Amino acid sequence: MRTKKWVAMGIAASLIAGAFGSPAMAAADDVKVKVSSESGTPAFLAGKLSAPTKASAQQVLFAYMNGHKSLFKLGNKKAEESFSILESTKEDDGNTVLRLQQEYNGVPVWGYTQVAHINKQGELTVISGEVAPELDKQVNLTNAKQISGNKAVGIATAALGFNPQFEKTPKADKVVLMKDGTAHYAYLVNLNFLTPEPGNWNYFIDAASGKILHRYNDMHEVTGTNTTGTGKGVLGDSKTLNLTLSSGKYYMQDNTRGSGIFTYDMKNSTFLPELFLPGTLYSGTDNVFDSTYDQAVVDAHYFAGVTYDYYKNTHGRNSYDNKGAQIKSSVHFNKNYNNAFWNGSQMVYGDGDGTNFIAFSGGIDVVAHELTHAVTDTSSDLVYQNESGALNEAMSDIFGTLVEYYNGKNPDFEIGEDVYTPAIAGDALRSMSDPAKYQDPDHYSVRYTGTGDNGGVHINSGIINKAAYLLSEGGSHYGVSVTGIGRAKLGAIFYRMNTVYLTSSSNFSQARAAAVRAASDLYGASSQEVTSVNQAFNAVGIQ
Repeated sequence: MRTKKWVAMGIAASLIAGAFGSPAMAAADDVKVKVSSESGTPAFLAGKLSAPTKASAQQVLFAYMNGHKSLFKLGNKKAEESFSILESTKEDDGNTVLRLQQEYNGVPVWGYTQVAHINKQGELTVISGEVAPELDKQVNLTNAKQISGNKAVGIATAALGFNPQFEKTPKADKVVLMKDGTAHYAYLVNLNFLTPEPGNWNYFIDAASGKILHRYNDMHEVTGTNTTGTGKGVLGDSKTLNLTLSSGKYYMQDNTRGSGIFTYDMKNSTFLPELFLPGTLYSGTDNVFDSTYDQAVVDAHYFAGVTYDYYKNTHGRNSYDNKGAQIKSSVHFNKNYNNAFWNGSQMVYGDGDGTNFIAFSGGIDVVAHELTHAVTDTSSDLVYQNESGALNEAMSDIFGTLVEYYNGKNPDFEIGEDVYTPAIAGDALRSMSDPAKYQDPDHYSVRYTGTGDNGGVHINSGIINKAAYLLSEGGSHYGVSVTGIGRAKLGAIFYRMNTVYLTSSSNFSQARAAAVRAASDLYGASSQEVTSVNQAFNAVGIQ
């Protein structure tokens, strides 16, 4: 996003002349410029920019821009060559509004449009919209070698990854695309479809190389009124939901947290969400979601909100990236799917097969586990293999558990117990208090050293999980006694450790050093908290 600042122009008449080079311009105090810090061209000009005239609105505008080519950085091009008029509207008060499209050699510059206002006296009063600067100096725009539009369509449709039924035949439109300050001739290919899922993808294909320069899904979120409703979760409990009411429908869209929490239905589809819209935004005709099919959606939506609240209220973190990112979840993925995952951009939950698992979103520690992967991705970015990967998994188990305690309903140090083997009471997928109960190592001396499970990312997470449990609750392990400091301090130390000190390649030994430093930062180098961190890592054999 371009950053902008207001610059008040015209403290003296000489400043006006210096900035605009026009002695005929109105008094300096009537003009303001909004400058783009990236391109240096004005994003907004307002005031009496020109003298009254009987010329047409287009003539007034182009005469002004041609008289101030250096301001707009048009290079050797005239305004008539650089802009086309998209629309001319005469308002009731006699003013004329012109909408423009910047062009280069007749090719539109994507995303660079402008608006100009000319009053009934023929005075130019507003020019709004940035101008891509000095396109005649862009080397890429001199490249004569270009692929065909049909080839560009083929590249885009192949990249989509599946064969939808298009609502309109894809075609390639030539544009100039500005990317990181560099101009490219590109083909804009729009892929619009409703099946197998709705999508409206725009692909930008480099006209010279065929490379995909940019793509995005131009599907828009629901706009409406914030409201609430109720729903029944996977375990049959009732929850209050933040919803959006739009056109008589209640959508699983919570606009009260960050940039929103959105929950989608994949309808037992197997299509990968990173390739297209992540399903249909779930909705109902009333605000009560209590059917069996609703349950997985209700929990995914509600527990994502609880996890957001935990990180915000406990650690001051605004969504997983600390920038208020949208939190998206897709439920009913595949059929009888026994897993849940974070795919780098959203959570995805299977319904389980009913024997080994029920719907994964029914476990708050599962939901918080997946969202913590997102926190890790946007902070330490621990590589998902070997010891760094086991740290990654452990962070998700630890904070999944802490969020479960934050929620306050039957919390424990077991992982996935609410959704694992519904016919067997008292078991879990993993245990932080006793990893060995489920054949996971609880000490570095018995760590897994094979290549399976990405080098033991789930298996060896038990070692860090045990250290975290001991740090919180205290106890004796392998002959080492640990003084517990409580869950709140565990969370504070491990959050700082993950977001401030760990790096993508951190191993267990480096994690110990990071935890000690984090505890020292928070509580002092000679504190009990630092002593307890050292005790906990000693207890699991990590030096």
